[in-house]
Amino acid sequence: MNVCVTARPLRVSGTGAWLPPRIQTADELAPLIGRSARWISQRTGVVERRISELPMAEMAAAAVREALGDGGPPDLVVNASLTPVQLAPDSSVFILRALGLSGVPGFSLHATCLSFLDAIPVVAGLVGSGGYRRVAVVSAERGTRCRDLDEPESAALIGDGAGAVVFEPGAADRSTLLGSATGTWPEGAELAEIPGFGERHPPGAPTTTPAHHRFRMRGPAIYRQARRRIPQVLDALLGALSMSLDDLDLVVPHQASGPGVASLGRLGIPAEKVVQTVAWTGNCIAASVPIALDHAVRSGRLQRGQTVLLLGTGAGLSVTAVVLRW
Repeated sequence: MNVCVTARPLRVSGTGAWLPPRIQTADELAPLIGRSARWISQRTGVVERRISELPMAEMAAAAVREALGDGGPPDLVVNASLTPVQLAPDSSVFILRALGLSGVPGFSLHATCLSFLDAIPVVAGLVGSGGYRRVAVVSAERGTRCRDLDEPESAALIGDGAGAVVFEPGAADRSTLLGSATGTWPEGAELAEIPGFGERHPPGAPTTTPAHHRFRMRGPAIYRQARRRIPQVLDALLGALSMSLDDLDLVVPHQASGPGVASLGRLGIPAEKVVQTVAWTGNCIAASVPIALDHAVRSGRLQRGQTVLLLGTGAGLSVTAVVLRW
């Protein structure tokens, strides 16, 4: 596990989100996966999710435009997503095209559901170096295209959406990345996966089937691992920062599932401090955190000067926690 508590001035100058207008309710999904709407809502906590008919790059561009607001263009775009446009070129190329930007650098940081969270320390280093002054980080996910309807639990979770944040240099006594911690336990590598698209199941191979290109997971096993690892990462970070849960004004978790978000209460985090969107967005993979963050900002729950914890898990199994002074 790596813990970094070297405070780095980092200001969030804007947030944005884009959710598809098409809503798929639990009632609509139920016959497709052979379960009842009641089973879906009770098992996953998802009452409805969004289905995108826009390409991933256009979803991303819509969220970035909202995050940029009336400010100038970014001098770097970081795509922090799981679902790509294609394997090559990098999806940031298509996002830049959708934004109408040419000559602006772009790259992707891929860490499954943790892509956005893991991008924050990276961007803090780039901004802190003086090389960049306005960086857009965007997560745009069309995970419903990879759902396996024969695996009801995972299919009932996934939704589409995009979220973006614009980072700029901050002031040490104000907006700051206070610290981050992350760890990966590869014994969980097979618990959540899309096994296709790579060398293990390449396109055209006689053993490759359409099922290899769909998402599958072993939910109970992931939950058990996460319950052990999240407290370890969180305790290490808060301990290094000489902070306690009482010092946190708000917690924005990855919206893995309704029960997953609710389980934060077992760590001693009051429900009123936790931002929850999974009931009406579903699990939007890496976009879950920036969408929830944007919701917290626009609803007034997150204010300047407050301390916010961003927390999530990703396939691997990996856990990341980030503490920001907003």
